[in-house]
Amino acid sequence: MEVIVTIIAAILMLVAIFGTIFPIVPGSPVAIVTMIAWAWIIDSSASWSTGVVAAALALVGMSASLVLTGRTMRRERIPSTPILIATAAAIVGLFVIPFLGLFVGFAVGLFGAEYYRRRDLAAAARSSLQAMKAMGWGMLIECGCAILAFGVFGLGVLIHFVG
Repeated sequence: MEVIVTIIAAILMLVAIFGTIFPIVPGSPVAIVTMIAWAWIIDSSASWSTGVVAAALALVGMSASLVLTGRTMRRERIPSTPILIATAAAIVGLFVIPFLGLFVGFAVGLFGAEYYRRRDLAAAARSSLQAMKAMGWGMLIECGCAILAFGVFGLGVLIHFVG
């Protein structure tokens, strides 16, 4: 039973890593829940240590991503409406151009909404670029922390089953 639970947890952690890059699945929340659930089901000192550290890493990544993106949005004075429009455009883009459409749709939607709001091509381009750069860094940090959490999980699995 422990092996099956561990294999399912490993698959969910890979889905979580994928979810930090392609936000179809909420990556970090999946990683956090997976690690706590795995620790609870396995219920050993190794699994609890691993689960708590891995969940904390995923939480740090998610928090850093949100703080970095939020700070840039406030600095560039981008309200939530252009982000919602960009998100809707990203969903449409996903169906028009598989995988890459998510990013292309978001970029086009954000620029279009910012241009409509500001009525200045240069200002819209600058604020959209800054917002996309912040979101890119946020995704990179969140993905890196999810990968670290997966590494901690792998180490915990070794310790639990071998040690």
